[in-house]
Amino acid sequence: MPLFELHVARSATPGVRLARMVKRGLDVVLATLLLFLLAPLLALIAVAVKATSPGPVLFRQTRLGRDCVPFSILKFRTMVVDAEARLVADTDAAAHYVLAGYKVPAGAETRTTPLGRWLRRTSLDELPQLVNVLSGQMSLVGPRPVVLPEIAEYGPWRWAYAATRPGMTGVWQVTGRGRMVYPERAKLDARYVAHWSLRTDLWILAQTLPAVVRGERRPEAPALPALDAQ
Repeated sequence: MPLFELHVARSATPGVRLARMVKRGLDVVLATLLLFLLAPLLALIAVAVKATSPGPVLFRQTRLGRDCVPFSILKFRTMVVDAEARLVADTDAAAHYVLAGYKVPAGAETRTTPLGRWLRRTSLDELPQLVNVLSGQMSLVGPRPVVLPEIAEYGPWRWAYAATRPGMTGVWQVTGRGRMVYPERAKLDARYVAHWSLRTDLWILAQTLPAVVRGERRPEAPALPALDAQ
């Protein structure tokens, strides 16, 4: 069965509808708990960001959420304050950024602060997104949140991105496929959405910390259950 038809058929079942309500409940409970437990670390990072480079503590950028509704994603600032203007001004770098899946390779990134490089390597820069999760704009697990021009790269799989909330972590992170480019990345999200289950999300959450610690040293983690089906 095509992935879109499978998604539509499964979404209509009471079991999947109930599981999605449970997923949202887990998002709220876990995000609240993590914000409470990590409050001292969040405060320490905020002070360090402010002390080591001029500019705001938080970086806000417009991303697309469920149904492709824009929202402001929150991160600890890891770049110089005029980073986006620098990228736009450098046409070669901007073109490479798009071709590389809307990313600048770590070795070619000159706009990141020394502290920012460490925050990115450990993914600690993304902890403020717990606020996005609490507000319902994101989930703990889901597709990687994209910028507005990027949604065009999903092509016929755009429905998959629009069908769910983007996540702080997801199959793209725990499978070591962070450098995957389109259209493979869109297909991966479509398989995740079509075969979604609470069990899959719990598996992803359990794999996230090892994936962060592993970094780029092991590019492939165990295959995600059920996602190799076409």
